[in-house]
Amino acid sequence: MSRLDYTRQEMMAIATGREIQDGELAIFGVGLSMLAGFFAQAHHAPNVRTMTEGGVYGATPVGGLPWGIECNRISTNATSFTNAIDALGFLVASGRCDVGIIGAAEVDKFGNVNTTGIWEGEIGHHYRPPKTRLTGAGGANDIACGAKRTVIMVTHERKRFAEKVGYISSPGYLEGGDARARYGFVGGGPAAIITTLGILRPDPRTREFELESWFAFSSIEEIRANTGWDLKVSAQARVVPEPSEDELAALRRVDETGALRKKG
Repeated sequence: MSRLDYTRQEMMAIATGREIQDGELAIFGVGLSMLAGFFAQAHHAPNVRTMTEGGVYGATPVGGLPWGIECNRISTNATSFTNAIDALGFLVASGRCDVGIIGAAEVDKFGNVNTTGIWEGEIGHHYRPPKTRLTGAGGANDIACGAKRTVIMVTHERKRFAEKVGYISSPGYLEGGDARARYGFVGGGPAAIITTLGILRPDPRTREFELESWFAFSSIEEIRANTGWDLKVSAQARVVPEPSEDELAALRRVDETGALRKKG
């Protein structure tokens, strides 16, 4: 059992960063997804080719975690500094991007993500304004459609884990099974949903997400209680290894200002 002091957000970022392999072309947005990506670069994937949806390619953060997709902390030493058309319309849409990290306000059992709004009841046949307007998809829809695989990061709360999202901002496996393949997306779909409590992965046949592993401070019972569908548990479900000293040090070198070192 680790005696290191770390937060749930830090554990989620490290678990997500472990998904990135050296040499891959990876795209990620702001906040925790950027922390996870640049942690991987700092720890085990020094040759990862990083980019943001704004077109900043091949950068390493300077002076702390970037606050945005075109922040001076990553644009100052980037290999190239172009635009979203190059990043999303060329590299991602063509299927060249190996992995993308996206966030979610709401996610369902097939990995469909909603970041558009919260409605009372079904939207119906005609779009109507939501009760609560969210931030929108940004580049996440492009990443979800075009990246070879995506990783979804989300706080594990019951209100965020729905049987079916109210609106699909970024597609996962749609209604499950081979539905995604029928739509002809270039990208392969979500490989994992990594939360503040554990890791979910899709069943290879049904594409329904199941609990693969949980963090040392959590439990199967806590995760199922905070999921809005009858979450299945993999027969091989296990505890995720806690952060090592090297991993935590690398993470905090990236987030040297402590901007995302929240308790919880």
